[in-house]
Amino acid sequence: MMCSMHYFTPKRCETTSKIMYHDQQIAWQAAEQSRIERGVELWVYRCQYCGQWHLTHRDPALNQDVGHFKRSQKRYSRKKGYKPRYR
Repeated sequence: MMCSMHYFTPKRCETTSKIMYHDQQIAWQAAEQSRIERGVELWVYRCQYCGQWHLTHRDPALNQDVGHFKRSQKRYSRKKGYKPRYR
């Protein structure tokens, strides 16, 4: 007898692609479950784009820009000797 399994696909934020939690308590429960199962410490924050709650590896108390991808910031390569071109 073949047993079909149903997998829940969480809804994701269109801007950040992070899993959306509808309330803070459920997000904290997910963070605690991740700590227990994987040993990863996560924090919860409200997204400025979708208004829902997300998880992050960065402590919001230490970094005020958590969850915000700044498109104006240029990305730099870590390659040794790399010099970015300025236009």
